[in-house]
Amino acid sequence: MASAFRSSTRLILVVGVLILCSVSSVQSWSKEGHMLTCRIAQNLLEAGPAHVVENLLPDYVNGDLSALCVWPDQIRHWYKYRWTSHLHYIDTPDQACSYEYSRDCHDQNGLKDMCVDGAIQNFTSQLQHYGQGTSDRRYNMTEALLFLSHFMGDIHQPMHVGFTSDEGGNTINLRWYKHKSNLHHVWDREIILTALKEYYDKDVDLLQKDLEKNITSGLWHDDLTSWTECNDLIACPHKYASESIQLACKYGYEGVKSGETLSEEYFNTRLPIVMKRIVQGGVRLAMILNRIFSDTHADGVAAAT
Repeated sequence: MASAFRSSTRLILVVGVLILCSVSSVQSWSKEGHMLTCRIAQNLLEAGPAHVVENLLPDYVNGDLSALCVWPDQIRHWYKYRWTSHLHYIDTPDQACSYEYSRDCHDQNGLKDMCVDGAIQNFTSQLQHYGQGTSDRRYNMTEALLFLSHFMGDIHQPMHVGFTSDEGGNTINLRWYKHKSNLHHVWDREIILTALKEYYDKDVDLLQKDLEKNITSGLWHDDLTSWTECNDLIACPHKYASESIQLACKYGYEGVKSGETLSEEYFNTRLPIVMKRIVQGGVRLAMILNRIFSDTHADGVAAAT
């Protein structure tokens, strides 16, 4: 992997939080989508791993992982972090509706491992070495946690594993109800924001409670075991990416033409997919963190401040 994966600075984390509200365009799950994935994950952590995660977070977020889940989007175009821009997605061959790591996980210059699957593998591996290095590596563990948490959201967004020619739907311009958008943004944010407006009075907390209720005793309770099946933490992102491209083909691209207007029918039929993928990302992130940190003691490792 690129040596830049190991770079780290605490100042960037602080400044990144300060500019969260000033960024006009975020090409991944919306802020709300990433927050939900991270909140769901943190609420599913066992006591030990939960303590480790809180210890790795900067003091100013008061132990709230979701407060920094959008951080990788805020810094992706900064000079120091430009190398991360290609780590948020995977471009697959048009109409193939399949994902192959050796074929698809690379940047535009052919550099291998530079995709969201490769990024998850890398930061998972970094966190597995938690507590074994110098102070610089300890600070890097904070970044590794934030990148892993964010990319677990990205890999579950179906259009982040889309077709090469349309950049995962980014070049398919259309209208969402009455305003201009594109297919990628429909899946990133339009469906989520419309659901919040229509059903939850724009209250993310209410949506979170609804989703978590369906995890513990509702719609998805019986699916948790299959969702978290993972014999090899490094290899499991292959499965998540394959799921996304299949969903992109079946629900994202299906029946959509550039220039058309998407509204009620598309919203109603795709909303369940979006909600499920947000939840799956959270459940699986919790699984990874619980397994990585199950035998780790956080007391000897300083958190970023």
